[in-house]
Amino acid sequence: VPKKLVTTVSGCADDALAGLVACNPGLRLLQGHRVVLRDDLPAIRGRVALLSGGGSGHEPAHAGYIGKGMLTGVVAGAVFASPSVGSVLAAIRAVARAGAAGILLIVKNYTGDRLNFGMALERARAEGADVRMVVVGDDCAFATPGKAGRRGICGTVLIHKVAGALAEAGASLDEIVEKATAAAKAMGTLGLSLSPCSIPGSKPSFQLAEDEMELGLGIHGEAGVRRMKVLPADKAVETMLEHMTNPSNASHLSLTPGSSVVLVVNNLGGLSCLELGIVAGAAVRCLESRGIRIARALVGSFMTALEMAGVSLTLMLVDEELVRLIDAKTTATAWPNVPTGPATTRREEVPAPTEGPRKPQDETGIGPGTARVQRVLERVCSTLLDIQDRLNELDREAGDGDCGHTHARAAQAIQEWMRSRPPPAAPAQLLSALADVLLEQMGGSSGVLYGLFLTAAAQSLRGRSDSPAWADAMDAGIEAMQRYGGAAPGDRTMLDSLCAAAQALHSLRSPGADPLQVLAAAVQSAEAAAEATRHMEAGAGRASYIRSSRLEQPDPGAVAVAAVLGAVLE
Repeated sequence: VPKKLVTTVSGCADDALAGLVACNPGLRLLQGHRVVLRDDLPAIRGRVALLSGGGSGHEPAHAGYIGKGMLTGVVAGAVFASPSVGSVLAAIRAVARAGAAGILLIVKNYTGDRLNFGMALERARAEGADVRMVVVGDDCAFATPGKAGRRGICGTVLIHKVAGALAEAGASLDEIVEKATAAAKAMGTLGLSLSPCSIPGSKPSFQLAEDEMELGLGIHGEAGVRRMKVLPADKAVETMLEHMTNPSNASHLSLTPGSSVVLVVNNLGGLSCLELGIVAGAAVRCLESRGIRIARALVGSFMTALEMAGVSLTLMLVDEELVRLIDAKTTATAWPNVPTGPATTRREEVPAPTEGPRKPQDETGIGPGTARVQRVLERVCSTLLDIQDRLNELDREAGDGDCGHTHARAAQAIQEWMRSRPPPAAPAQLLSALADVLLEQMGGSSGVLYGLFLTAAAQSLRGRSDSPAWADAMDAGIEAMQRYGGAAPGDRTMLDSLCAAAQALHSLRSPGADPLQVLAAAVQSAEAAAEATRHMEAGAGRASYIRSSRLEQPDPGAVAVAAVLGAVLE
């Protein structure tokens, strides 16, 4: 039986409603019943009250749609089970007592819901209440619907909205019934799922193979019209729209080029928001290509089937009045903040800012000659390519085993770059250019860390070529790495080698220091520091998620830095 995060299986419908009411000051439970009502019932005096409901497990439907401008109250059954006649009647009596000028029941087309709401309606009428019922059947799945007719699914939420906006504006019960019925007729919905769902405490309602999807299934996990191999999102959406609008399907929706629709892209409960966005984009594209205008698009979870990984598409043909009713304000928490404008994939993009022209460098002639720069960089690259496997091996202990690949990518990118143009000889320009190459090509956090280091170091070398400038550059680079990377010396990262080398380079600030001797000392310090990371606990980076007892090897980043410094010295 699939895992569920419930307190008790028998109490899950009550607990979910109690949680909703606890978090929403605009809602109240009706004592002794699984009924939720608006907190401001006196506000409906003289207006039509709207009641809906059905089985639980479709959250946020239906209680999420209670509020000014939508439903007055909701009657909930157990999971996937119709509510009782007694509870529906209690809800009708509560709104009648508050002075409602007529009561409309909005019911999804299922036998159990029709029977229980219908029986309560008859009894309420016998008590003198003015009650009517609109049954919504928006499912487009079955080409030849049986006696039971089309199922009521996600389109029902749009009927709540249309009827709610009319009631809020003071429309009569007759007018609301007429307009809600007409809107329900101009609407179609179709579901598609990658997985079944399971009622708490039970096994899944059906099985789908790894590579299958099901078209046209209901919101209780009832079978659909056909199973097919999993399709890419755009093809799946085309298949759905094709089925929904196919004239040979008795439950189709007639869509002609030039029609305006409201589109609802509804998560059936377990689809990721990422996938939902992809489906939404595909639906808009597909409708536009058919010449359909999408007056409004709603994307989210409106009527779910527990944790079913699926989506349903609802289309409602609209005129200006219906769009105004969809746009009308409501305080219902599950109704989204719908943008008041059409959906389209043809929005103009913001032009990307162009990079300003680089300042012409007046520093040419400073620093080592281009040939020397090329030789040093070649040595650094071949060193990194030689130690690729060792770095990967070290990284497998603590990370994802790609440290060698990442550094090899950097080496290849630098070699490529040198083949395309001679590297600049001025130190500041050289380091800036290398930063650009690594940021673009190296990838991983190492690429950004080296980029930060080189960019900050380049700033220190602007217009300077004396030895102390290199000590300042090293310090500036390390400072930038620490500021954004969050590591410190002793955290078992590339910083351990860099900081040790920086300490040694401080001697460059003493008058008369021999740069080569200082660099040799820096390389030795870096190598010793890299070796010392073997005994450290990781304090930053991916390795910090692993218990230190498992890390027997030196840190690959620290080893790479020591190797680069060694190659520079050769």
